[in-house]
Amino acid sequence: MSSNGRSPHIRYFLILDELFYRDVVTLVKSVLFHRRNPLHFHFITDSIAQRILSSLFNTWMVPAVHVDFYDADELKSEVSWIPNKHYSGIYGLMKLVLTKTLPIKLQRVIVLDTDITFATDIAELWAVFHKFKGQQVLGLVENQSDWYLGNLWKNHRPWPALGRGFNTGVILLLLDRLRKLRWEQMWRLTAERELMSMLSTSLADQDIFNAVIKQNPFLVHQLPCFWNVQLSDHTRSEKCYKDVSDLKVIHWNSPKKLHVKNKHVEFFRNLYLTFLEYDGNLLRRELFGCPSELQKTLSELDEDDPCYEFRRERFTVHRTHLYFLHYEYQSSADNSDVTLVAQLSMDRLQMLEAICKHWEGPISLALYLSDAEAQQFLRYAQGSEVLMSRGNVGYHIVYKEGQFYPVNLLRNVAMKQVNTPYMFLSDIDFLPMYGLYEYLRKSVVQLDMASTKKALVIPAFETLRYRLSFPKSKAELLSQLDMGTLFTFRYHVWMKGHAPTNFAKWRTATTPYRVQWEADFEPYVMVRRDSPEYDRRFVGFGWNKVAHIMELDAQEYEFVVLPNAYMIHMPHAPSFDITKFRSNEQYRVCLKTLKEEFQQNMSRRYGFAALKYMTAENNS
Repeated sequence: MSSNGRSPHIRYFLILDELFYRDVVTLVKSVLFHRRNPLHFHFITDSIAQRILSSLFNTWMVPAVHVDFYDADELKSEVSWIPNKHYSGIYGLMKLVLTKTLPIKLQRVIVLDTDITFATDIAELWAVFHKFKGQQVLGLVENQSDWYLGNLWKNHRPWPALGRGFNTGVILLLLDRLRKLRWEQMWRLTAERELMSMLSTSLADQDIFNAVIKQNPFLVHQLPCFWNVQLSDHTRSEKCYKDVSDLKVIHWNSPKKLHVKNKHVEFFRNLYLTFLEYDGNLLRRELFGCPSELQKTLSELDEDDPCYEFRRERFTVHRTHLYFLHYEYQSSADNSDVTLVAQLSMDRLQMLEAICKHWEGPISLALYLSDAEAQQFLRYAQGSEVLMSRGNVGYHIVYKEGQFYPVNLLRNVAMKQVNTPYMFLSDIDFLPMYGLYEYLRKSVVQLDMASTKKALVIPAFETLRYRLSFPKSKAELLSQLDMGTLFTFRYHVWMKGHAPTNFAKWRTATTPYRVQWEADFEPYVMVRRDSPEYDRRFVGFGWNKVAHIMELDAQEYEFVVLPNAYMIHMPHAPSFDITKFRSNEQYRVCLKTLKEEFQQNMSRRYGFAALKYMTAENNS
């Protein structure tokens, strides 16, 4: 939080690297929950964390919050010469270069570690700047462990510090005064001198800050310790508070984080978990009564329209947390790589391990979850050897809001994070055949996907058996089809959706064959990454894939069925949305209205060629 002399409105956070962005979200929630003033966040991040946090804040749309990012890679050379044993690595040294990194116009800033939870309005901490006197430029809380006293173990030799030293998890910096004091030169000379005997830092920037303060005690304004209640093992943190109301800032400054030993650790842990699972949508409340752009858009809709809730969903901005778990992808040299794209909610988590076993290539998944469910998913994933062994699965959390399952929004989120040339557009309740990944990659080359507009159709089947001996070949699948163990997908309830695939021809086909679009066609396809997005107006159940396939046809994509590919739908309980579709007549009426409006849009965009969609629908 920093200011140019007016009302408090700027904050700064240090992100260690991409793996700590989830901690930042919890910290931000705790700050936003208590705040009553505008805020400006300054993040020092690597490129991945910037992408994740930028998307999160853009979709969060919290009023009176501004965000700036600074590239950690550009700053590494400033501190990489310092040997450091701290678990935060090189990122733990970057607080030293803030006077050089942050804009000159910033006069003051609050610097925070990511493992902090606020229990009060940060404006109270900001007000402490007015208590600085003389040459004081650093606001710090005394270190609450015995580290700098040098008595933790035999031959323990910490860096020099004033008394118990100071903890740098929370710092108030007067940037303008620090620059006048030539802070850059001051800390560098101190570090160079001490490293001649100490050889490396143990506590990263904290060691260097304390060594500078030892030589220049006048620089420090000591903060009351409730502004940084340090919960590492064997600290004196209990002396910082007598009652819950005394707490201001809680700092999990041990490598063990929530598993430290402390008399009141259960209370602190529960406070942290409250913000961890807190519904972030509630923090979107307006501070000053100014309507947001979203509110202005929604005000233009007719609330008396019986399909108002459907139309509203199209404009709802869902908080989106990209790459909720660590993701690694090595691009393919032959430009034929394919990413499986799917979306799911909490009730389909059990499909993840099976899909990972069937598809070895990259996967992009959008998960529709509440904040609390996101933590349940995290525990589930971290407890799964199968999921943790896969670094090429991107998990993107789209947080719940509204009455409908935003199926096409979720698909679009997952599609936008695809970084391979091609994508296989699937659903989470389908298992691809073993080897489909490699088969699709070969098909890319054989069918010249790079220079032609093709949608490769993967024939879809289904089983009603929860325990299926999954066919390992086309011959085995045909055998199960003949025995009634398998069926063509939706054969009993919605034959039109996949009839154009021509399953009779597929049975004997040995080469790819072209099929024509027909009304209500909704196959599962592989397409280039630059193919059109799904239409967001379709939510819940009905027409969500049909509209997308229609658009592919309008853009003159050729539908080609692969003769040796297949996928199988696994049985599960009906979704909430399909139940609503079947039981609610108004739901069906609104879906019909949306279909008609979509077709009219198609006519405007694609002209005479799109008339066939109106005719086909009327004749179906």
